[in-house]
Amino acid sequence: MLYSKIEGSGQPLLILHGFLGMSDNWKTLAAQFAADFQVHILDLRNHGRSLHAEEFSYEIMVQDVFEYCQTHTLENINIIGHSMGGKVAMLLATTHPELVDKLVVADIAPKFYPQHHQDILAGLNAVDFSIKPSRSEVEEIMTKYIPDFGTRQFLMKNLYWQEPGQLAFRFNLEVFNAKMDEIGIPLKENLIFAKPTLFIRGGNSNYILDSDFENIKHHFPTATVETISNVGHWLHAENPAVFYQTVISFLKYSNRI
Repeated sequence: MLYSKIEGSGQPLLILHGFLGMSDNWKTLAAQFAADFQVHILDLRNHGRSLHAEEFSYEIMVQDVFEYCQTHTLENINIIGHSMGGKVAMLLATTHPELVDKLVVADIAPKFYPQHHQDILAGLNAVDFSIKPSRSEVEEIMTKYIPDFGTRQFLMKNLYWQEPGQLAFRFNLEVFNAKMDEIGIPLKENLIFAKPTLFIRGGNSNYILDSDFENIKHHFPTATVETISNVGHWLHAENPAVFYQTVISFLKYSNRI
């Protein structure tokens, strides 16, 4: 079973984090959405406090989310997915359209993405927890591979005290090392979701290009694409106010066809 935090009441809204993220990344926005929805922020498998397992693919992650919805008797859900979580949300919507009311995809397209996390994985793998490093020592090691401060801080949120004096990462790095190619897999050509769909991209991000619009429309014929200016891939963290307003307007007031 997936770990989740639930707050609010009303129509269910599921939020799925990106690769190497977790539900905690969304807690502030989740509290805002909880004024109008019953919000479920999930840790996907091999992330956060959810199960660690050898099986890791979009299909198995969708099955996890589908079983979560069954366990909690959720139907007519809205779903927000960022990056990897966006691909999980896309696959869930296209394979279980009866379950999903509206879909919001943050800064990811349904296309193939080549591996581009090599430096991040190198930095994470360089940390030797057997010598019991401090938090500052872990960050010092990672800085050699990951110079961007914001990215390091995002990754450092995964550090926790496994026991007194012993830090560890909450995600399953061993499985990610073995199955990194799974993250870039595209949505299958024949999968379609015809209900209201919103894609949001960062103006400074290259994850969704203008040339991707045709492919987005193929899979999601009612989709619209909106751009938040002056933000990158972590658009919801860089400008949460505009992200929230864009999403809530779509979920509450739009039946875009």
